Amino acid sequence: MGPFIIVFIILLAVALLIVVNCIKIVPQANAYVVERLGAYLDTWQVGVHLKMPFIDRVAKRVILKEQVVDFPPQPVITKDNVTMQIDTVVYFQITDPKLYAYGVENPIMAIENLTATTLRNVIGDLELDETLTSRETINTKMRSTLDVATDPWGIKINRVELKNIMPPKAIQDAMEKQMKAERERREAILRAEGEKKSTVLVAEGNKEAAILDAQAEKEAAILRAEAKREATIKEAEGQAEAILRIQQANADGLKMLKESAPDSAVLQLKSLEAFAKAADGKATKIIIPSEIQGIAGLTKSIAEVAVEDK
Repeated sequence: MGPFIIVFIILLAVALLIVVNCIKIVPQANAYVVERLGAYLDTWQVGVHLKMPFIDRVAKRVILKEQVVDFPPQPVITKDNVTMQIDTVVYFQITDPKLYAYGVENPIMAIENLTATTLRNVIGDLELDETLTSRETINTKMRSTLDVATDPWGIKINRVELKNIMPPKAIQDAMEKQMKAERERREAILRAEGEKKSTVLVAEGNKEAAILDAQAEKEAAILRAEAKREATIKEAEGQAEAILRIQQANADGLKMLKESAPDSAVLQLKSLEAFAKAADGKATKIIIPSEIQGIAGLTKSIAEVAVEDK
């Protein structure tokens, strides 16, 4: 193999290497900032791109996905002069690769310092109790302030979260004692309310039982009265029925007697029978009507005549 062929092969390999180096593929959710001779040329989006050899270069590879950075605790002082440690979590996204590449030297460090400053300003306007109970308000204020400050850097702040709020040890102990006392107070209130409800339920149960007993006694008395009334009615109806039957029998007897057309002697005998029934009573004196006296004399005469005939 001659020297010419070796040189040709070397030149061909170098040319291929240069061509391959000039082909750039930008992946999804990324952007490349390209410079030509040290000056900004273009921002490449997703796809295949060619650059001029030796004069073009990719100055910065930028990730367009949402990113999260967790900053260490920062000392802050509240309005009532309480020093505490607060660490924050910032969610951000690069919206302009060119501004991100040329806006600030170290964007993450810049965001961290800006977050610490903003946090001190926001907490400095709040007292300790407000700081502990106003996380959402603090998050909103910090996000708004940081978003405005980072906009010239091509960065959008999507969300800021206070991860931990750590008051001094003495205040933590006092808060724990206060929380314990509050829990005990609530427990006592709940216990008292439970006992009250239990007493009310027992009283209501006794009341319901008394009402049911009274209703049962009332219904029993009504039933007894109705039964007694029914018995009295039945007895009265029986007596009335008996009287009606006796009257009906007497009427039937008088009717039969009338229909048989009895003479005066039969009538006088009937009167005598009635007088005999009256004499069976307990009366010590009996007034005999004159008609019955005549009947008695007649009976005696009849008896004497019968004796003489014998």
